[in-house]
Order: sequence, then C-alpha cells, then structure tokens
Amino acid sequence: MPLDIAANIQINGPVEGRAVEVLTPEALAFVADLHRRFDVRRRELLAARVARQARFDAGELPDFLPETAEVRAADWTVAPIPADLQDRRVEITGPVDRKMIINALNCGAKVFMADFEDATSPTWTNVLEGQVNLKDRWAGDLTHVDPKSGKRYALGANPAVLKIRPRGWHLPEQHMEVDGQPVSGALFDFGLYLFHNARATLAQGSGPYFYLPKLESHLEARLWNEVFVHAQAALGLPVGTIKATVLIETIPAAFEMDEIIHELRDHMAGLNCGRWDYIFSFIKRLGRRPEFLTPDRSAMVMGKAFLGAYSLKLIQTCHRRGAFAMGGMAAQIPVKGDEAANQAAFAKVRADKEREAGAGHDGTWVAHPDLVPVAMEVFDRLMPTPNQLDKRLTDLTITQAQMLELHDGQRTEAGVRENIRVGVRYTQAWIEGRGAVPLYNLMEDAATAEICRTQLWQWIRLSADLADGRQMSSQLFVSLLTEEMADLRRDFPSPRLEDAALLFSQMVLSDTLEEFLTLPAYELIA
Repeated sequence: MPLDIAANIQINGPVEGRAVEVLTPEALAFVADLHRRFDVRRRELLAARVARQARFDAGELPDFLPETAEVRAADWTVAPIPADLQDRRVEITGPVDRKMIINALNCGAKVFMADFEDATSPTWTNVLEGQVNLKDRWAGDLTHVDPKSGKRYALGANPAVLKIRPRGWHLPEQHMEVDGQPVSGALFDFGLYLFHNARATLAQGSGPYFYLPKLESHLEARLWNEVFVHAQAALGLPVGTIKATVLIETIPAAFEMDEIIHELRDHMAGLNCGRWDYIFSFIKRLGRRPEFLTPDRSAMVMGKAFLGAYSLKLIQTCHRRGAFAMGGMAAQIPVKGDEAANQAAFAKVRADKEREAGAGHDGTWVAHPDLVPVAMEVFDRLMPTPNQLDKRLTDLTITQAQMLELHDGQRTEAGVRENIRVGVRYTQAWIEGRGAVPLYNLMEDAATAEICRTQLWQWIRLSADLADGRQMSSQLFVSLLTEEMADLRRDFPSPRLEDAALLFSQMVLSDTLEEFLTLPAYELIA
C-alpha cells in the first residue's frame, strides 16, 4: 500500500484478497489515532518495567504498594457486567484461524477467547486473516470448507460468547508504521477489531469484549482504560461498552489486583489466573536470586506455594469488587490410540477443575473441545449458580511471604531435556507460523517456551544442583541440547528447526535474561 502523505501511514506488508476489507482508510486512521495518543505512554511503561527489574535485582521484593493502600481499603465495586458474561463456567481459547474459530464457538463452551497473542504466531497473514474471520462472525458469514476433505463448517445456533485477546504492550506490529514508527501490536489488534465490530456485537446482544495480557502494573491498566475511553468516544459508544478481563500472569500485577480492577472499574469483567505466564514471570523477575531457584517445571503445580496463594488472592479480590475470578488453563489434549493415557489426562483436568470450583472460581479455561464437557460437568456439579460472587473468602489473609513461597521439588536431567525439547520445538512452530502447538499430549503456547528458556537460563546462571549430583552448566546444556537435537532433526526436519535451536540456545546462554522470546523470534517472521 503506498505511503499516504497526508496521514503519514505506511503499510509494509502485502494487502491482498480480503485484507482490503479490514485495512480500510478509516480503520487505519483509527489505529493511527490510537498510536499517536498512547504510544509514548506505552513506551514509558515498558521502560518502567526495566527500572523495576533493576530494583528487584538489587534486593527489592514484589509487595503490596503503600501508595495505593486507600484503594485496597476502600469499599467500591465495578460497573454492572453484561448478561452474557454472567455465566462463564467454561471458556476455551485458541488461535484466530477460521476453522478453529468456528469449532471453538460451536463446542459448547460458554466463552471463546480468540487469541492474537500467545496462541497465534503474528505473521502478517495470520493477523489479517484473523481480523477477517472475526468480522465475518459478526456479519453472519463465518463458514469454511476444508480444502482436503471438502467438509463444510458453519456457525451453530448457540455460539459461545466471543472475547478477543490482543497482543501485549511489548509486541510491535512492524507492518504498519505511523509517522515512521511501528505501531503497537496491542493497539493494532484492538483497534481493528473494535472499529469493524463494536456496533455489530451490540446489535446482536453482546458487546466488544477483550482479554488483556501480561500487564505488570495498575498504571498499565490505566493506559488501557484511557484507550477504551477515547476509542468509545471516537466511535460514539457509551463509556463502559467495552468489557475486559485482565490476565494476572505477572508477579508484579498479582500485588496490584485491587488497583488494576479499580483503574478499569467501568470496563471490568474479571481477572484470570494465567498460570503458565505467571511461572515465567516469577522466574524472569526473581530468578537471578538464589533464594528463588525453581524446581522442575512439573513440580510447580496450582494449589501449592506461590501459585496457590495467588489463586486464592485473586478470588478474594475479584469477589469483593463484584468481578469474576477465572481459573487457569487445562492444557491437556486427547491422547489418540491410548485410552488409559487419555483417561489419566482427563482425571488430571477433573481434579484441577474441582480445586478451582471448590476454591470459588467462577469458571475455567480449557485448550481443546473434548475437555469442555469434562470441565463443564465439574462446574455444573460444584457451582449450580451462574457464578460464585457470593463466595467472598473474607476470613482469608494472604501475605507477601505466601505470594512468594517457592514450590518444593528437585531439578532433574529429565526436566532439562523436556525444557530443551519443548522450547526448541515450540519456537520452530512459532517461526513457521503456528502459535498453538500440540506437544507431548499438551497444547502449548508461547508461555510454555518462555518457562523452558528462562528456567534453563536460571539454572545455568545459578549453577543449580541436579538430583543426580551434577551442577547445571552451559557445557551440560550444550551436551544435552546436542543429543535432543538429533531426535528433533529426525522427527521435525526443517531449516526453521535450526533457526529455532540457534535462537533458543543463544537466549539460554546469554549473560542477560531477555524479556521475551517472541521479540527476537518476531524478527524472523516480520
């Protein structure tokens, strides 16, 4: 698309086929306006993350903020939440490809979160096709014919409520520049969807609903609120039309849940326990310190230590404010050809959901349609009402120490090897254009790869003791990586596998712990 001198907007990728339907001059002007108003503040807040990290490295610990104590102490609640978000007992998530959207909306879940973030590799094609697909959903044109089987897919009579997860504040969209600067992926995803679909969602009895990822402070939530207020005014929508659920998936945000809800109180629908990114954030923010040396990833389970504490704190905080407290992801997927393994996987999901429903969560996440009835049965049995807002946990006190308590467990060679396999294989899939990847009977997204590479970085950096008596070192990592790559090359041969292994190993062996794997990986696809 040629440079528009008047608007100073540049599109750096091809605009082909139906992309012209979403990249209209009016929609691009709307996104450009968001960029000009809010990008400076976005960059300031990203710099504030770096400054806070320096304080953590110097010995400061995450804690409840003294300057916002009045917000936490005061009695206030969020604005009314729409009727179609009152019962969210099972939500399914997935990428924004057409067949996935149709199947997810039809699978029987109450809500489908269409994910432009961790479950989507943000290639230009993926991002634009996702916007076209979502526009078609509200236009009544969402159908698909599988080119191989000829099978036709269409939206059913009672589709799930649709929520959209834009990219996090940190990710750019390099294919759109305004005034010579790439726009924020968050504002691009949010702006295009809202511009094209807000009125259609309202006309059909729903609304423009969003999930907000990877916030690290209430000030970042404040920025989103300012974006919402301005966007609604620009489109002639009443304040509070947009409703958002915030994923609490960073350790700093967990100490600012009241404040985050307060900043977004006119637009707030709830908080969600983003458990995998939360583990990643715990390691990233505190992992340079020996007292936070983590055990194998498999040992860090919900219901215990820092994960259990933050889950209960989230329920307590949300319900006091009239917002919904969503549980975390069940990443298990059906195990084909092995009924015993399949039943064992379903039993794990059932136990996890029983813990969540029993604790007071208002709903939960699953990654595969076959798990919807498993989770639904649990919440139907343990939560006969639409939600559990009356479960206030008023006698519960969660302390800073509980929020930072480390899980018990060993570090093993098997854990190292699993981190290598999953990390490299997922990175390969991501740079090949797929963000939701079935690996070893789990549906993985970018958060898992982030845990893998930050944990390996931490163990090498701190010379962690393994269960067999060896110390983790860069030499041991390279040796095990070399062995694992032999199997990966056999099973997944591709030049992109070599690119992924190089990137992954460079980040593990780096002197510095990079903020996100997806930032350098994006350079390989942009």
